[in-house]
Amino acid sequence: MDFPTTAAAARLLQPELAARVIAEDAHGAIRVVAGADASTLRFDPTRTVHAAMVGLDAQTLAPLGEAGATRSGGLPYVPGLLGFREVPALAEAFARLPARPDLILVDGHGLAHPRGLGVACLLGVSLDVPTIGVAKSLLVGSVEGDLADTAGAEAPLVWKGQVIGLALRTRRGANPIYISIGHRISLPTARAWVLALGRGRRLPEPTRLAHEAATRVRLAARPAAG
Repeated sequence: MDFPTTAAAARLLQPELAARVIAEDAHGAIRVVAGADASTLRFDPTRTVHAAMVGLDAQTLAPLGEAGATRSGGLPYVPGLLGFREVPALAEAFARLPARPDLILVDGHGLAHPRGLGVACLLGVSLDVPTIGVAKSLLVGSVEGDLADTAGAEAPLVWKGQVIGLALRTRRGANPIYISIGHRISLPTARAWVLALGRGRRLPEPTRLAHEAATRVRLAARPAAG
């Protein structure tokens, strides 16, 4: 898709794209999973985004390759429009992956977004690929009820009377992560995949590896000193 080049255009497009999100299971067999993350500096005058995707075997978590992309001159940092800033570079990295993923775990929110279109939703709708939002902090909403200090404990994330995701404790003693639908997947299925891909860590393996890969892309793009 053609991504908007101004914040005003992005805001106008948000409702249309949010209406395209499929918030139920609409996927085939999941054999390849990927993690997606982007590395940016909020006030970078060049508006550069360094993105990475890492592909893994869905059952064994064996690596199947990774790809990165760096793009400059996109949207500035605008709260609520982060997806439009990051997704063009993420889509470019996706196109370079050696194995097409059946599911992408995105470091960021999906439906748990003020306009129902977090980066996971925008990426999923843009690529027409199932996606899950996996965030480390809250953007909107509040956690209802108690969240037990046990692996697998969950509590609904509610905003304006609607469940928009869930807080999930992936291991005892760890801070929860916040799971939300991205595209073509239900919330129970998203929860199951996040737990299955955890390897006993707080973050699922695909997004953990994607974060490391995005950092490498950023460091590799730095001009040499001297």
